[in-house]
Amino acid sequence: MTETTQTQMTPPGGAKPRSPEFRLAADALRGLRQDLFHDAFAYRPLPRMRVDGPLTRRLPAGIRKYAAWTPHAVVAAAGLFAMTVANAATAGSGNIVTLVCALLALLPVLLTLVRPVGAFWFSFAATPVAAVFGDSWSDWPWPTGSFATHLVVLTVVALRTRPRTAAWMWTLTALYGIVAETFFHGGYYIGTNTVPLLFVSAVALLVVTVLHVRRDAQQEVTAHQSETAHERSRRTLLEERTTIARELHDVVAHHMSVVAIQAEAAPYRVENPPPELEQAFVTIRENAVAALTELRRVLGVVRAEDYEAPDAPQPTLADLDALLANVRDAGLTVDKLVTGAVRGLPQGVELSAYRIVQEALSNALRHAPGAAARVEIGYVLGGLGLRIVNGPAPKTSLAKSTHGAGHGITGMRERVTMLDGEMTAGETDDGGYEVAVFLPVPAAEESS
Repeated sequence: MTETTQTQMTPPGGAKPRSPEFRLAADALRGLRQDLFHDAFAYRPLPRMRVDGPLTRRLPAGIRKYAAWTPHAVVAAAGLFAMTVANAATAGSGNIVTLVCALLALLPVLLTLVRPVGAFWFSFAATPVAAVFGDSWSDWPWPTGSFATHLVVLTVVALRTRPRTAAWMWTLTALYGIVAETFFHGGYYIGTNTVPLLFVSAVALLVVTVLHVRRDAQQEVTAHQSETAHERSRRTLLEERTTIARELHDVVAHHMSVVAIQAEAAPYRVENPPPELEQAFVTIRENAVAALTELRRVLGVVRAEDYEAPDAPQPTLADLDALLANVRDAGLTVDKLVTGAVRGLPQGVELSAYRIVQEALSNALRHAPGAAARVEIGYVLGGLGLRIVNGPAPKTSLAKSTHGAGHGITGMRERVTMLDGEMTAGETDDGGYEVAVFLPVPAAEESS
């Protein structure tokens, strides 16, 4: 026989646990206090409208400056409309009464520009005052001017706050109307207008809520797209750096292997080498092997599992003719121009220059198929200059190319930055594209 003991958690101090209904009501009252009572008359000016939209961008600069005040002008116009309605409803009640009712209709609407929640309470307080001054019981408990004012205030405040605040304002409006109709009519009124106000305001607040949801969704999508684009660019940059590290690993590993082999064979090429020379070559070989081992261990992490080191050496500028032949077979007319005295450069520079030309021509094939391109290589004092330019495509294609990730420029810039070079890329005046690169090469590093 098994006995099960069930214990119930109680709050500290032995108080009875609160029911879910009580907690729900407490949360609701806390939300009401936060939305409509806490800092109700805080100064919150209505911000100016952005003028970088598709329509406002086309306006002249002088008009665009004033277009930023459009929301304020709309609110002021709505306040003047409510004041006109109040004037018309109290036209035969005397000048003082008409003036008071007009101000009670205008001021709450204007207050929404600087103190939105306070404007709601002002409209609430002005409604019974306007009813007493107006002495019109045909529209109870909302005089005609107060009806228009409160509807405008509810809409503007809902636009400036959040949907929960709009729901609280609508609920308090309904409670006020029900209480006024039930206990304060005095038997004098002909009809009530709480239901029409609640219906029209509910429609307005529903539209405002939909606009809030749509705006929040757009902001979330925009933020997600921005984050996705940033992550994609970052991933592309890391992949390009990984590719560069793999290639340079192969280049450095080849040279270090050559150093180790030459250091081991050097003593046998000299008759009766002194012990100091033999020891020096032994030290060179040991350091070369140690550096090679460390290099493979550290940079080996950038190799993919299926990566295999190429059998042939990494390409250099001497292999450009084969690259250009392949590009011509793919449909791109390309010419090569070499200026300056051709000389051997460090293999890292040769490899990066080859890859930059390769990527630039690949971009031309993707984005300007059938265009003509030119590759200019300049051997200048202190470095190597590259310029790859292509003209516009012969015909505009409606379908955008889907080949490639669209981040070739990022890879080129990464290679140039690695070598402390300079690079510019952009459209030409005739609609083509140009990539210009300078890779510095100190004179001590140049090989004959």
